[in-house]
Amino acid sequence: MPPLRFLVTGGAGYIGSHAALALLDAGHAVTIVDTLERGHASTVETLRAYGGDRVRFEQLDVRATKPLTALLRAQKLDAVLHFAAYAYVRESILCPLRYYENNVTGGISLLRAMEDAGVNRIIFSSSCATYGEPDATWFPLREETPQQPVNPYGETKLATEQLLRTLCEKSCASTNALAVVALRYFNVAGADPQLRVGEAHAPETHLIPIALEVARGVRPELVLFGDDHATKDGSCVRDFVHVSDLVHAHLLALSALEHGRFKAWNVGIGHGYSVLEVVESCRRITGAKIPVRLMPRIPGEPRELVADASAIRRDLAWSPHYCSLDAIIESAWNFAKRGSVPVA
Repeated sequence: MPPLRFLVTGGAGYIGSHAALALLDAGHAVTIVDTLERGHASTVETLRAYGGDRVRFEQLDVRATKPLTALLRAQKLDAVLHFAAYAYVRESILCPLRYYENNVTGGISLLRAMEDAGVNRIIFSSSCATYGEPDATWFPLREETPQQPVNPYGETKLATEQLLRTLCEKSCASTNALAVVALRYFNVAGADPQLRVGEAHAPETHLIPIALEVARGVRPELVLFGDDHATKDGSCVRDFVHVSDLVHAHLLALSALEHGRFKAWNVGIGHGYSVLEVVESCRRITGAKIPVRLMPRIPGEPRELVADASAIRRDLAWSPHYCSLDAIIESAWNFAKRGSVPVA
């Protein structure tokens, strides 16, 4: 693939920054759009230091349609990787209006800007949360699993997928038809193997980085919600994929973009680990005790989400480099131990 110019929305955040690095590693140029509400200025500086004049940054909300359109036109961008969204299930349950306003309205604004600027290729950061909590006969979850989300976060991702699908169908006969790939992420963890960027949120809500904060003495204990699910040890079961493997799927998906077509793939390793198994892995990797306090489950948290990723393996020849939970957590721990380096 010749060098191209990409817009990376949410590129100062966790997954977006790793995607930007992967594009730079492949010789491309990136324009990053981020409000820095949840992304990090230090991450942008790391990307600039690495990519030089191939990196441009605009502190901009994707809901600002006119300036976003002007940016897309001025930069003559080839495609968009859309990561800019709120992504906390529990927060979405408490603040559904905020999630719809940011995730759905932001997606509409971005698509309007793309249409006005003549940019018609997009890879959308979707989620396994769109599946909700399907009947066990669907396990592991494949792309044909009914999408029936059980929380507002999943609803906003599904709403954006549905809009993208509709726009593809509407434009399929056009010479400027939209080309869409939606990648439905399962749980993402780990850090860049070269330790250029990693994971940290403010506030932190993800299991593995919180467990590692306890291991480092930043927190006194790990609070877990729910030990009465219908699983082997009562805790939720999740499929964890390393962030580098995930962004590699994005690079492969670029070649699968087809005008007038909406395509979707699951991205996961195809193996589920319970929350308590994750804690044990963190204890093994760090050598720390990691005390745990159990709390009642939170409504809207599916008990099990495990990917059938056979379609992306077959169609895009994607396969994860990090196939074990210990390897994923070890990469996150290597980054966490650095302490003051740029985070995403």
